[in-house]
Amino acid sequence: FTQGLDGWSDADVLTHAVMDALLGAAALGDIGQHFPPGEAQYKEVSSLYLLDKVIEKLEEKGYRVGNIDATVVAEAPRLREYVDDMRQNLSEVLGINIGSVSVKASTSNGLGFIGGGEGIAAYAVALIEEEKP
Repeated sequence: FTQGLDGWSDADVLTHAVMDALLGAAALGDIGQHFPPGEAQYKEVSSLYLLDKVIEKLEEKGYRVGNIDATVVAEAPRLREYVDDMRQNLSEVLGINIGSVSVKASTSNGLGFIGGGEGIAAYAVALIEEEKP
């Protein structure tokens, strides 16, 4: 696949969606507040590294991740063959069983900017739980 995504960090749309879902579930804002684009320390940084920092923020507030459900929408490349690897990578950083991480790959059936091959989108929801003392 010859195209790529443009972003300040590594442009990993799936991990960014997961981070936003986790931060939102804990009422901690969004990734732009915690890792502002334009700051040199975040230039080309791994989103999995940032996800680890989000987990630290959740733990500081007394939360742990229960599960994640995410969908990546892209016309190309076809992502279905990478779903298991994506789930594994996320589960390792999140510190949860892979069975609690759902990642789905979909398309927009040729509609809109995604269907035209101009971008990719990702959506995620997260369940967080209070840690028992």
